[in-house]
Parts: sequence; C-alpha cells; structure tokens
Amino acid sequence: MVSWALLAIGVVLLLFGAYASWTAGRLDRLHHRVDLARASLETELARRSALVGELGGSGMLDPASSLLLLDAAHRARTASPEEREQRESALTRAIHATGTDVEPWTAELNLAMRRVQLARRFHNDIVVSTRELRRRRLVSWFRLAGHAPMPTTIELEDGS
Repeated sequence: MVSWALLAIGVVLLLFGAYASWTAGRLDRLHHRVDLARASLETELARRSALVGELGGSGMLDPASSLLLLDAAHRARTASPEEREQRESALTRAIHATGTDVEPWTAELNLAMRRVQLARRFHNDIVVSTRELRRRRLVSWFRLAGHAPMPTTIELEDGS
C-alpha cells in the first residue's frame, strides 16, 4: 500500500514539474516575442520618422509645414526612452495637422502609418498575453519568470 502511495506522489510531482517546466518555457518564449515585437515597432517608428523627415525636407510642402514635420521627426528620433511615446504621438499629430497629401508621398506615408499601427497592436497583444501568464499563481509562487522585467504596453497616438 505504501509503495502505491509513493508511486502516486511521484507521478503527481513529475506531472507538476513537467507543467511548471512547460509554463516556464512558454513564458520565456513570450518574453522573447515581446523583445522581437518591440524591435519591430522601433524599426517601423524609425522608418516613419525618416520618411516624414524626407517629406519635410523635399520642398513640396509650405515652409511652416516642413518645419513642423522636420522638428517633430527629429524630436521623435532623438527622444530618450522615457519621452519616446510622447514624441511619437507628437509626430503623429504633426502629420495629421499638416497637409501631407502630396501625391508621390501619400501612399508611402499611409503605408508607414499603417505599419506602425500594426506593429504597436502586435506588440501590445503579446505584452497582454505575457502579463496574463505572469499573473498566474504558479508563475509568481515559483518565480518562473526569473528576473525578467514585467513588459509594458506602448501607448501612443498612431492614427488608429
């Protein structure tokens, strides 16, 4: 009878260990996906900023609009991580405030804006999934997240 009890306890511990290991691996993969999504968003924001800078310097807009776009694009590119969301939101507002419907640039700028929207949504979806998993009791009690910081969503005006 004792051997069956020990066997049952061993099986339960083995199953628990397998589940904890699977959860830790899933959490690690989600953290990696957050990093990749963040890098993708950074790339799209840089691409949009460069495109707006090119449009502002092209001479196709009035001087005030060009100056506004160039300043907003420069501030977005050189912003510290703490003020990055504010600067990118200001760039979005500057794009909408100026007449950027210049024919060779319209389609490219709209595509860049859409790609930023999609990259931000993708990033935030992965962050929400990661945070939900990290809030589970098993993860917090056994510290399966290790020392990884809690990921945060990116909240900026992106035209959506």
